[in-house]
Amino acid sequence: MKVWEVILDILQATIPALIVFLTVYFLFKEFLKNQRQIFLIQDRKEARSEVLPLRMQAYERLALFCERIKVPNLVLRLEANSVAATDMRMAMLITIQQEFEHNLSQQVYVSKDLWKVIEAARNNTIAFVNATFENAAEEATASDFRFALFNNLEKMGEQPMDTALLAIKKEIGNIL
Repeated sequence: MKVWEVILDILQATIPALIVFLTVYFLFKEFLKNQRQIFLIQDRKEARSEVLPLRMQAYERLALFCERIKVPNLVLRLEANSVAATDMRMAMLITIQQEFEHNLSQQVYVSKDLWKVIEAARNNTIAFVNATFENAAEEATASDFRFALFNNLEKMGEQPMDTALLAIKKEIGNIL
């Protein structure tokens, strides 16, 4: 037997084995890649199912925050006829700030854009209260201030908190 015949015999045995090996290797590699993708999808799905209730709770708390710091709701909660307008204004501003601080952690669960809307609505509500107070007489009572607030609300139309509530509803609609 010649050397070429031996080499040819070896090649006849190794080439099919090499082809089978490479085929199995690439198929197995593709199979593992697909299994990894399936695992990642399932992992994301599980994470989403755990995070979704927390996000929904955050939306609920932010909606409650918006309702609690709407000017009419603040006025009703802080009703005091004998108090001066300056005291009422300060009580309103403190209440708004406390409510905001109480819900500060909810920003973790909502989009950055929604949080900006919430902050802007809070700031606009504070600005509205301050502007109404600045236009009130120096000796104004809480009743006078309350009347001025409701008067200005009628002129304003949509309150800042209404805009924030719409943004919350829109974001909830996008995730469901």
